[in-house]
Amino acid sequence: MNDKRRRRLKGPDTQDRSHTAAAALRGDADALRAVWQENRRWVAAVLLAHKPKDADLEDLLQDVAMTLVKNITKVRDPSVLGPWLRTVAINAARAAGRQTSRRQRGPFRLSRGQGVSEGEAGATWPPVSDEVERIESGERLTALAARLPEGYREPLLLKCVKGMSYREIGTLLGLAETTVETRIARGRRMLRELASAEAGGGWS
Repeated sequence: MNDKRRRRLKGPDTQDRSHTAAAALRGDADALRAVWQENRRWVAAVLLAHKPKDADLEDLLQDVAMTLVKNITKVRDPSVLGPWLRTVAINAARAAGRQTSRRQRGPFRLSRGQGVSEGEAGATWPPVSDEVERIESGERLTALAARLPEGYREPLLLKCVKGMSYREIGTLLGLAETTVETRIARGRRMLRELASAEAGGGWS
């Protein structure tokens, strides 16, 4: 198998992602869609870690995507895109906690066959509903994880929902890799204890 074929099977490498992010920061619509597709699942994990229980995950993903579209060109360095997106997600989750009524959905939808507002008529974005369904299928995990301290909740969800490595999580959260590993191990132990206390049996 040649190198080109191997890279295609494995997906975009770090250099490809960096080039795509740089193009998105310049306002390239195709690159922007690729950036969202690459990052939306871990963004959902961050939202799950910080959102209030009754907030709708898909609505929050739409909010983050809208902010991405409107403000991506303000991000000057591709290397800070991940931490910036995390901040956007946390702010969206916290804003939802301050609201007393369900937000109305605007015309901007990241769904199949529908265009992006802001002048990108006809652009097709990846659907978020499938991601939401997959993530929320683990309702027991997310319900128990919501009871963990914040410092353990987010790393654990990033690991379980997105499957990120300790290094990737550490880079995103600004933590040492060993700290991430320790927090995830402790978070899993706390989850098992919570599950055992609720169900009277083991769960892992």
